[in-house]
Amino acid sequence: MFGRFLLLSLLALPLVEIALFIVIGQTIGLVPTLLGVLLTAVIGGLVLRWQGMAAVNEMRLRMSRGELPARAMGDTMLIGLAGVLLLLPGYFTDLIGILLLLPWTRELIYRLLARNFRVVEVAPGSYRNTQPDLIELDQDDWRTR
Repeated sequence: MFGRFLLLSLLALPLVEIALFIVIGQTIGLVPTLLGVLLTAVIGGLVLRWQGMAAVNEMRLRMSRGELPARAMGDTMLIGLAGVLLLLPGYFTDLIGILLLLPWTRELIYRLLARNFRVVEVAPGSYRNTQPDLIELDQDDWRTR
């Protein structure tokens, strides 16, 4: 079900972008529309550079303190996706990219994901066999006395 929704969304995305481009172009004119697309692409590149590095540094800091950087990894992923969406030409992807940059939007995404996933932490430890010592031999490896 989700696969079909994703496929239909990816097929509809160019149509939505073209329709928005036409509507915005008719409203504000061709040159401002093109400048808006170029501006958001530049902003997307800057976001990827600045915010992405800040999120990676936050991840490193948490790992050096021995903490699990799950939230920082999620932020890094969503901020990176936002930057890529801002780089893509089109106003719909720009809107989604801008929304992903907002902390409250990322919090909403985390809450939605938390409903559907269970977090399990695994700690290192040693295995201890509780069975008695058992030596397995082939028929040829032993003889009766």
